[in-house]
Amino acid sequence: MAHKISDACISCGACADACPVGAIDPGDTTYVVNPDACIDCGACEEACPTGAITAE
Repeated sequence: MAHKISDACISCGACADACPVGAIDPGDTTYVVNPDACIDCGACEEACPTGAITAE
């Protein structure tokens, strides 16, 4: 189960920096999790300052 980034994302990049497998990239308006690459470790969720990331 991959994580999902909501509209509360402020595009700070903290989640992408925390992701050990590089599964998070900048999108058009928010960062986006690649569900095929996500290993569901939760590092991004812990790193997000706005709580915009949750388990899908």
